Formats: sequence, structure tokens, C-alpha cells
Amino acid sequence: KAGGEEYSPSQISAFILQKMKETAESYLGETVTQAVITVPAYFNDAQRQATKDAGKIAGLEVLRIINEPTAAALAYGLDKDNNKTIAVYDLGGGTFDISVLEIGDGVFEVKATNGDTFLGGEDFDAKIVQFLADEFKKVEGIDLTKDKLALQRLKEAAEKAKIELSSAQTTEVNLPFITADATGPKHLVKSITRADLERLVEDLVKRTLEPCKKALADAGVQASAIDEVVLVGGMTRMPRVREVVKQFFGKEPHTGVNPDEVVAIGAAIQAGVLQGDLKDVLLLDVTPLSLGIETVGGIMTRMIDRNTTIPTKKSQVYSTADDNQGAVTIRVFQGEREMAADNKMLGQFDLVGI
Repeated sequence: KAGGEEYSPSQISAFILQKMKETAESYLGETVTQAVITVPAYFNDAQRQATKDAGKIAGLEVLRIINEPTAAALAYGLDKDNNKTIAVYDLGGGTFDISVLEIGDGVFEVKATNGDTFLGGEDFDAKIVQFLADEFKKVEGIDLTKDKLALQRLKEAAEKAKIELSSAQTTEVNLPFITADATGPKHLVKSITRADLERLVEDLVKRTLEPCKKALADAGVQASAIDEVVLVGGMTRMPRVREVVKQFFGKEPHTGVNPDEVVAIGAAIQAGVLQGDLKDVLLLDVTPLSLGIETVGGIMTRMIDRNTTIPTKKSQVYSTADDNQGAVTIRVFQGEREMAADNKMLGQFDLVGI
């Protein structure tokens, strides 16, 4: 909700895409009508469709939706000829993805992908905001999280402090006139060390490791078999994140690519392939979540397992629940839970005259 108006996620996304379209047109000096858009690898079908809708609202024909880690691998691996198994560790502002790929001879094959669509830089910021608010409350007895304006200033200061602590050991948050009470205006001044930050966010950093373990298991490789670990997303600039990645994979992560730009470069490469400007590049992606149908008892019966190379098709024979049944409703779901209702329904159709 903004300015008294309510907007859907697709509309908000469209505003950003419109701005990017204008920026590109200003730089290129011509109209931009088509786009390749990247999304977190662990986005489900509904989230991908919403992204396509946003492109349409922004006046763009979306040629392809590709996964961010895959785009990063394209950008990283285009000038490398030798065969390698790489892991792309992508910790951005709102989501986390890990993908394992095999690259060589212009072929980029995703072996497995996993992630957490509710883990990113904003969660790190929230930890700092809570820390600052708690410290202020101890001293002044005022809860800043109840004050929208103060909370916004806290969020901005938290992000700034987080960024500064990637290169400095200590930083100071100084917010004059953050609030006021009967005794007059109040100021927030607080020093935060890198050690403070690492203590606050350690659980978030460690949360990235479970998807890493699952992706390696699905790909059928050990951490030691990964030749390169490519870091993507602004949060990977944080020293503690790099340290945990190094400990998990047993090697220094590759930092030769700009974590903020690499995905966009990969999207541009994919656009070049689609337009025929780039040859000898083949991208083999996977479905991040299993696809299946609901069967008797509300069970989710998987037909296409997660991390299956796409495009793909699968046929299976099923019998009806009752004899002489003339029609059946097929409900298609995406997800990993045992019960269909716990997964995301993509759609349904009636099979009649059987």
C-alpha cells in the first residue's frame, strides 16, 4: 500500500522493470521491447508467472525467464574451455539460492538447485534494527519499532552499518532526533563492531548451509568435488559469509566476478544466444521443485522429480478410484511435501469420457 493505493507484487515489480527499461533506452538511444529476466532458482511457477506479468505491464515481451545462479554461471564460464563442476552461492537482498553446474565446451548443465526464498540481506538488516531498537529501549524506555518514521531511519542506518562492516571492524550509527518524549528530543548513537554483527547474524549465515547440503546430495557430488565456488549477490561481500562458504566447500570462493553485476551479464549472454548473436552456448536448466498430481487420499504423487533437466515430459498410467468412472479431475501440484494440499497447486482440468 502506497499513497492510498494498493498494488500487487507484479505491479511493484513492473515499476522497477519500467525504470530499467527507461535506463536501457536512454543508454542505447533506441526503444527496448524484449527482455530476458532472471529470478531466484527456487521460485515456483506462480512466482515465475508473476514475473512474466510484471514484464508485460512494463511493456516488455519476456523472451525467457532464467535462474539467477544459471545466469551467473554463464557470465563466469563463457571464456573457460575446460570442464568444471561449479557451485554458485547466491545470497541476495531477499532470497538465497545454491546451484551445482557442470560447464564445458559451451554447455552449461545444471545438476541441482536448492534455496530459501525467505532468506537474504533484508533479514540481516532486520537483526541489526532489532539490536539497535533493544539497546535504545534499555536506555530510553521507548520502543522505536512502534514509530514508522523512526523504524525507516533505523532500517536505512542498519543497511549502511552492515555494508561498512564488510570493510571496517567498527562503525557508528548516529541518528539525531530519532524520537522525542515529554523531556525533549532523543538521539541514537551506538557503535557496532564486526564481531557484534557476526554474533547477531550467525544463525542466518548457517541457514544457507542446509540448502547447500541438499543441492550437493541431489547432484550426487561431494563438496570436495566442486572445482570452483562462485559468489553472487551483495551479501556475499560479508567476510563471515565468505568464511562459512570456505569452511563448507574446503576452498577459497572465486571472487573474480562482480557479485551485483554477474547475473545481469549472464542474462545479456542468454539474450545474445536467443537473438542468434552468440553461437555454441547451450543452457540446460532444471525444474527446482517436483511436479505431480493429487491421488486418492490427497497424496501428492510425483511424476517429475526436482532437479530434472527441462524441457521434459513424463507419462504414467493411473487407474480410477471407482469402477466405470466416466470422468476424473486432475490437480497438478509443485513441491516436495507428501500431502498435495501442502504443495502449490498449479492448475486443474477434467478428463472426461474415459
